[in-house]
Amino acid sequence: MTPPPALKDTNLFKPIKVGSIELQNRLAFAPTTRFRNTDDFVATDLMKKHYEDRAENNGGLLITEATFVSPQAGLYPNGPMIHTKKQAEAWKEIVDAVHAKGTSIAMQLWHLGRAANAKTLKEHGVPYLAPSAEYYDEDTKKVAVESNNELRAFTLKEVKQIIEDFKQGAINAIKVSGFDFVEIHAAHMYTLSQFIDIASNHRTDDYGGSIENRTKLTLEVVDALIDAVGADKVGIRISPYSTFQGGSGADSKVMHPIAQYAYLYSELERRGREGKRLAYVHSVESRMAVGGDAINGPEYSTEWVRQIWKGILIRAGGYLHQPNYETLINDVNLDDRTIIAVSRYYTSNPDLAHRLKEGLELTKYDRNTFYSKGNYGYNTWGKYGEDAKGKDSVEAKLEALSLS
Repeated sequence: MTPPPALKDTNLFKPIKVGSIELQNRLAFAPTTRFRNTDDFVATDLMKKHYEDRAENNGGLLITEATFVSPQAGLYPNGPMIHTKKQAEAWKEIVDAVHAKGTSIAMQLWHLGRAANAKTLKEHGVPYLAPSAEYYDEDTKKVAVESNNELRAFTLKEVKQIIEDFKQGAINAIKVSGFDFVEIHAAHMYTLSQFIDIASNHRTDDYGGSIENRTKLTLEVVDALIDAVGADKVGIRISPYSTFQGGSGADSKVMHPIAQYAYLYSELERRGREGKRLAYVHSVESRMAVGGDAINGPEYSTEWVRQIWKGILIRAGGYLHQPNYETLINDVNLDDRTIIAVSRYYTSNPDLAHRLKEGLELTKYDRNTFYSKGNYGYNTWGKYGEDAKGKDSVEAKLEALSLS
């Protein structure tokens, strides 16, 4: 078997300045949804070890799993939150551990909208809300009806609360937990993406109808965070081509992704030219299906994103699924402002930066463990040359007990 190429001589392993921070390489750990928190949404020692291991001998950027900005943002059991002092202080321990390894870290801020679990919301006394009362599939509707927590549209007052919740989440993350950046999750048909996408937003007020109106909430969140913590500490994730959770994608009969999203990228670039340039824009490529391993086809050109946004660009989407990393090498060497983000292979290769630099074989991930609650498949992966601890091994069981 031919070994993968060593990437030490590519731009991937050159320093790059992001905001006011200089990263030692251009590799990012993309946000990965996980459920390893406590029942009251507090980060755990399991998570501390996970991020700390991936920060060792790295020097790039880790982006956390998507984190609820408030209970009203939507809840998944054992997901993370950054709303209370206890939650923020637990995250601070993780941030301090990552910084001690010489690596930077961003928190992705999350608001679910119609992607939330209606039953879990009901158990916490939270209504099930979205831009419009449009379920994205029959299963979510069934859960909502059976939970007596049916979907309804955000009121204008509740829309304004979304902005406040993102703002407070950013303040908690930067000023209490000590994160280097916060990343606004405006991708994959969660709340902000639901407002942008014409498939999920049928409002007739100032937040619906035109492209400008549907993008308004996302830009208001961006501006609120710029004011609260500074543009150089704010990033945003956007997924123009995603069909995940009912997104329009490129095959939309109503509106093409370029039409829907070029305005958002343009407005972010305008802010940059006016002295409020975000630390980065994190853009999801068109080729990778969310929630699966298959590469989408056909692959659509996203060159238009680079032509509009002139700041630091993080690109994510199936980069390590080619054995020769051809697309990764091409994209990271295109200019001097691109960072490559990886998620799946970062779960099974805690020393991913080292392996990519030296051309070492990668360990295949195990999708079945992504959303479980234990240690197996989370902290049981070995560095290169080490065996992963099997689910039934003594080492894995002892480690799970010590970190639970």
